[in-house]
Amino acid sequence: MSEIHERGYANPAVLVSTQWVADHLGDPYVRLIETNEDPTLYFRGHLPGAIHLDWMSDLNDKNRRDFISAKAFAALMSQHGIQQDTTLVFYGDRSNWWACFVFWIFELYQHPYLKIMDGGRQKWEREARDLTRDVPSYKPADYPVPKARSDEALRATREDVLQHIEQGHPLIDVRTAEEFSGRLLSMPDYPQEGALRGGRIPGARNAYWQAAANENDGTFKTAAELRAIYQDELQLSPNDSIITYCRIGERSSHTWFALRHLLGYKNVRTYDGSWTEWGNLVNVPVEFDEE
Repeated sequence: MSEIHERGYANPAVLVSTQWVADHLGDPYVRLIETNEDPTLYFRGHLPGAIHLDWMSDLNDKNRRDFISAKAFAALMSQHGIQQDTTLVFYGDRSNWWACFVFWIFELYQHPYLKIMDGGRQKWEREARDLTRDVPSYKPADYPVPKARSDEALRATREDVLQHIEQGHPLIDVRTAEEFSGRLLSMPDYPQEGALRGGRIPGARNAYWQAAANENDGTFKTAAELRAIYQDELQLSPNDSIITYCRIGERSSHTWFALRHLLGYKNVRTYDGSWTEWGNLVNVPVEFDEE
């Protein structure tokens, strides 16, 4: 039994170790996908055979704040030689928060074989494993156009959030305590993603996203450690209807992944509009800490 399987996850197969990836370099049925907060990292060195996807330029519609169409998604997969039966392994910087975000997007399009490399770039580099600057080229494939996205099951809109509040279901704000309190209007490094108002969605509970990851190597904590955070501290139940959110959806996808795939919660959605939408909406409620 692998070390990942010993951690007690509900779905351990969704995570693979750096050693598993090293053993599958060059496997034609496995495609590595790197996605980072800093897109220049890939070009400074990446895992051999890995392709690069920029969540903004590759996966977002150019004319509206939404993801690309199913037809465009199929074209993107075909361009990179990805078949519907290809196992896709995502990894990146920042303890894989962007990797989890892109994993979530791919789950919306219902690609059947998705995994995260536990620890991402941080662990791979810590182990002094090989990196390359060679950009791979793959023979184009013929990826079928997805029939439908799984938005209803995995993605929350502002209307869903409003209904969620009315019904008293739990919302998990995974931002910093300063953002959650309203003392910090936007992250200092992301002024373009700010909001007119600071604060949080009414009734939200705060659990910083990085609490789910080990600081030394970026790997996910064990199932017991995750339950201590989400069940013991936040009083969440596996049967709850839960919405996670952050600033634009990337950090909340990391928490969504931990809840849905590692702990086996069945009804977890991410509100990718998050605070950049909610904090700019007219006539919606906001909570914040009084000074």
